Amino acid sequence: MKSEIVERTVKCAEYIVEYKATVRETAKKFGIGKSTVHTDVRKRLPKIDETLYANTVKVLETNLDERHIRGGESTRKKYATKNS
Repeated sequence: MKSEIVERTVKCAEYIVEYKATVRETAKKFGIGKSTVHTDVRKRLPKIDETLYANTVKVLETNLDERHIRGGESTRKKYATKNS
């Protein structure tokens, strides 16, 4: 694996763990696609750093579990500003 890919993968994973960031936020921060972030942290990271992978997966699972709540909040705010 190229060193640039390894470096990007580790940086993305560290960002996700440190800021409890979503895949979308991480992709935007690093200027890459969501699919690239998923590929990096789900397929490449376990081969690079098993501990970092485990921590990253915990955050991603939490984000997945809370996704419907964030979506509902976003919709509530959208309509609250329209009615004001």
